[in-house]
Amino acid sequence: MASGSGPVSALWTEINRCGQNGDFTRALKAVNKILYENKDDVTALCCKIVCLIQNGGFKEALNVINTHTKSLTSDMIGFEKAYCEYRLNRVEHALKTIQGIPEQTDKLKELYAQVLYRLERYDECLAVYKDLIRNSQDDYEEERKTNLSAVLAAQSTWENTSPEDLGLPESSYELCYNAACCLIGQGQLSQAMQKLQKAEELCRKSLAEDSDVTDEDVEAELAIIHSQMAYVMQLQGRTEDALQLYNQVIKLKPSDVGLLAVTANNIITINKDQNVFDSKKKVKLTSAEGVEHKLAKKQLQAIEINKALLAMYTNQADQCKKLLASQQAQSPGHPRPVLIQVAQLCREKQHNKAIELLQRFSDQHPESASGIKLTMAQLYLTQGHVTKACDILKSIEEFKYKPGMISALVTMYTNEEDIDSAIDVFTQAIQHYQSEQPGSAIHLSLVREAANYKLKYGRKKEATSDLEQLWKQNTNDVHTLAQLISAYSLVDQDKAKALSKHLPSPDTMSFNVDVDELENSHGATYVRKKAAKVVGESQPKEQGPQDVKKKKKKKKGKLPKNYDPKSTPDPERWLPIRERSYYRGKKKGKKKEQVGRGTQGATSGGSAELDASKSASSPPTSPQPGSGTGTATSNAVPPRQQKPAVAGAARKKAPQKKKKGGKGGWLKRVTLGGRLVYLRR
Repeated sequence: MASGSGPVSALWTEINRCGQNGDFTRALKAVNKILYENKDDVTALCCKIVCLIQNGGFKEALNVINTHTKSLTSDMIGFEKAYCEYRLNRVEHALKTIQGIPEQTDKLKELYAQVLYRLERYDECLAVYKDLIRNSQDDYEEERKTNLSAVLAAQSTWENTSPEDLGLPESSYELCYNAACCLIGQGQLSQAMQKLQKAEELCRKSLAEDSDVTDEDVEAELAIIHSQMAYVMQLQGRTEDALQLYNQVIKLKPSDVGLLAVTANNIITINKDQNVFDSKKKVKLTSAEGVEHKLAKKQLQAIEINKALLAMYTNQADQCKKLLASQQAQSPGHPRPVLIQVAQLCREKQHNKAIELLQRFSDQHPESASGIKLTMAQLYLTQGHVTKACDILKSIEEFKYKPGMISALVTMYTNEEDIDSAIDVFTQAIQHYQSEQPGSAIHLSLVREAANYKLKYGRKKEATSDLEQLWKQNTNDVHTLAQLISAYSLVDQDKAKALSKHLPSPDTMSFNVDVDELENSHGATYVRKKAAKVVGESQPKEQGPQDVKKKKKKKKGKLPKNYDPKSTPDPERWLPIRERSYYRGKKKGKKKEQVGRGTQGATSGGSAELDASKSASSPPTSPQPGSGTGTATSNAVPPRQQKPAVAGAARKKAPQKKKKGGKGGWLKRVTLGGRLVYLRR
């Protein structure tokens, strides 16, 4: 008990005065003096615990409580103990402490709701806040409504449930921000962006009223709103705008480590496998101290998954496996770590191990087998095992009779030319919908597709049952009736004749169409010529011999002016001049009449005599077409037409032509490096 002596009384007076002034450090010193005199003074111990909590010494306060358990009972100091455990992130212990307190006061319910929120037990938390708002009347009603809206936002975001409409006002920027989070969880991104813009305006207005708040403080308070705006932009596909806004938040360096971690993680998701250096810097922000206590489990899981993906993209296989092992230990049934591990194995070209891992996980966790089996089928397809992929897809009961799955199976079986299996897929699907949804749109659509498929691949006998079923559903469907008659015509002609009676008559099928107008229309490909109008009643004249149309004679082609019918045409006349065998190239600088070396203007009289080309006795240096003898020489190409020389083909001597009946003979002439080379058999 507290002593009533003079010095102790003065200490209690000082404690009371310091408590009213908020000077808990000085009050703690006075309390310690009292406890020095009497260490079991319950009132002094309670005051010491309060002073430590107000100064942030939660661990010391909890030590005092645990040390004096006999004198400090749970009904006396239970709230303070639970609060210290909550602030020390010992949420489970705080929940047990609260549940052990017999009297549930309003402040204890407030703490209980906070604990339930941290434990992500949102339904219970929502019930506690509803009870508090309904049964309490004080100045904290707006704060309770803000927390209630936060619970609704968490339900919408993490549990994918439609939140209950409680008619909460949007008078503050916190309430408006939480309403935007609810809309994001429901996928209403445009409305969510409008709410966030409204929250920004309300925040600026409320902070502008406080003269002590600087522009930096305003931007720091708006950081969480801007980060959420960037997230909405990212979901809308506006990645450039989102990235710019994210970087603005990072530059502010907000004190909230949870906000920094989420923003950095979202930047990493935009970078993907690009800009890896920036992602490595940002990933450090996601590992700050205390992040695990600020974020929800799904947020932490997403961050760890992105760390593993980044390690995979940067070829850090050991780090990737380590992160994935940690995730699998925390969430054994979550398929995403397994899928990343499979991707890593595929990068290492270990496809068989990847398939074995997927099969093992699918057997152990049937609730996640659908997505895992789809991945297995994809791996089989990449390896070319189409039949195995089809077997895996058919084993997925959840998607077995979906139209997309049926289409994929039929396409793959058709690609493998397994028409029977494709028809079997149609048959099973039709039987399923016949029993579950008979006559529905999807049922009739499958029947029609099955009939068309069978007709396409010549299974007309099998198609008749499907076509009959379709025709019975709608006897006015002429197209289906025509298909049915066509199918029966090759199987049962009597049945085809009987069904043909149901075809409409030509009179009922006629349409009010002007044939002449249709033929003369812009889109007509053939126009029938109209007969000339007959004037009066004149009879047509009989055709005489002059009226018979004469056949037009074809004009002979024009021949060149210098054409000589006796001469043999040059067989190489179709080739360009440069590719003909007798082409020798232009002689640069040589003219018919060269200027001599005599006096200026004089000509050399013997130039014509020295011209070997004009001499009848000079043999040609290149064989003419059709000549039987001669040698093919590899002359130097003029400088402006030089081409790369072919090794071993600088100069060749053509062998003599063999006589008729020999084994050898000329095959063909080919152009090789600008020169002609004759090839033998």
